[in-house]
Amino acid sequence: MSDQPSHSTSDDPSSLDAETLAFASQVFDCARRGDAAALQGLLAGNLPPNLRNESGDSLLMLASYHGHLDSTRVLLESGADPNLSNARGQTPLAGAAFKGDVEMVRLLLDSGADVDGASPDGRTALMIAAMFDRGEIVDLLLARGANRDARDANGVTAQAAAEHMGAVNAVGRLSS
Repeated sequence: MSDQPSHSTSDDPSSLDAETLAFASQVFDCARRGDAAALQGLLAGNLPPNLRNESGDSLLMLASYHGHLDSTRVLLESGADPNLSNARGQTPLAGAAFKGDVEMVRLLLDSGADVDGASPDGRTALMIAAMFDRGEIVDLLLARGANRDARDANGVTAQAAAEHMGAVNAVGRLSS
């Protein structure tokens, strides 16, 4: 996920004036910092909840990836799509699994995130959690119906990924 300071709200950033670009940068910084009150005000003023930056990261992706539960909740309640992936096909759920944020994973799942949503290479949040030995997240995803037998583009399952990475706790959880 990109955390670059310049942001665009159009397919052609050169068509936007400096003031618009500065405003967009401030909006994405609000999400990254977790300024829930500012986001709520902007959304009430008709800011699109699925606004994305030049990397395709949505406001929700930035808020959730940086662990801001309140901002994530505000965005979700305003209609942000919990399954909207960025330009690399990463979802907020996969980002939260990577970061090891159990409460964020729970919030995203409770808000409709697809437990088996996969990136273009077929990697699911369960595979990511398993690779990085995020045992509690592995348990939560399995409890919410994650497919332990799903395979990525290379045919690798979550358990095989965990074994390859030496993620002992995840291997134990996935083999039971």
